[in-house]
Amino acid sequence: MAPPIYSALIISLGLGTTMTFASTHWYLAWMGIEINTLAIIPLMAQNHIPRAIEATTKYFFVQATASATLLFAGISNAFLTGQWDITYTPYTLTSTLITLALAMKIGLAPLHSWMPEVMQGLNLLTGLILSTWQKLAPLYLIYQIQPNNPNIFIALGLLSIIVGGWGGFNQVQLRKILAYSSIAHLGWMILILSFSPPLALLTIIIYILMTFSLFSSFMLTRTTHINSLSTTWAKIPILTVSTPLILLSLGGLPPLTGFMPKWMILQELAKQSLCPLATMAALSSLFSLYFYLRLSYAMTLTMPPNNPAGTLPWRLNPRHNTLPLALTTTSTICLLPMTPAIMSLMPF
Repeated sequence: MAPPIYSALIISLGLGTTMTFASTHWYLAWMGIEINTLAIIPLMAQNHIPRAIEATTKYFFVQATASATLLFAGISNAFLTGQWDITYTPYTLTSTLITLALAMKIGLAPLHSWMPEVMQGLNLLTGLILSTWQKLAPLYLIYQIQPNNPNIFIALGLLSIIVGGWGGFNQVQLRKILAYSSIAHLGWMILILSFSPPLALLTIIIYILMTFSLFSSFMLTRTTHINSLSTTWAKIPILTVSTPLILLSLGGLPPLTGFMPKWMILQELAKQSLCPLATMAALSSLFSLYFYLRLSYAMTLTMPPNNPAGTLPWRLNPRHNTLPLALTTTSTICLLPMTPAIMSLMPF
């Protein structure tokens, strides 16, 4: 893809999300999401291989369905209330339709089935954009509507945590595992959104940090299958140490950064007298932890049966800019001691 076209598409991604963030009108917010969708489709199809074209087609159909539902719900809400204000959705039917349409856009269970298949057909960089940046605008709208009955958020969040854990059990393709990891983390964000929006924001920020560092590690080693993780030591030995820590942080193990949002979410749910819900969420996250441990085991404790052809690349100068990876990896591993400072800065 030519650099000017690629730059225009990246700018359009930023413009669409910014337009949604700045909107108080349903139609303008819908336009921002559509700009986002239309900008990422050429990035998905740039490889010109059948799997990428199939993934792009699936993504387009799912996003078109969700966008049509969102626009219909917004028009219905304007017809019933007489205004297009995003924050004014007093009717249960329209707010539920809007929530389900946005849940389909970001891949929340039970509207998640497109996410692993689409991720499998993309390269790692486009998959990173789909897993992080493309979630921001729909999550902002979900935060804005805030339905009176939080049960739909609780149901979607808990189901996403369970499905995100169960779905990754038998997967060997890293992109599908990352897709199910994204579904599970989105479940944690939605679960707490109606009780503590600042905590949901903190969870999103930490999730983006962890996901960026993991995708960057896989891009650096050109790894897309669990079997190829065992050759990482021969390519970039330091990643054999840092990547398992990133994976365990995604799983939420202390004393890593990923433990912070889960710990605070469980604490908030307990304050809301929702101890059974907190227990179910904590137990369901063990499913996700299993496949993170599986990836860590494949990377650190297994070796290929013979010396691979890639034994020597680590001796050469790296061609990639590793500073973003170093910064995000450090944040992913070492931010847990900053929890008291973060709690004092955010209005929990």
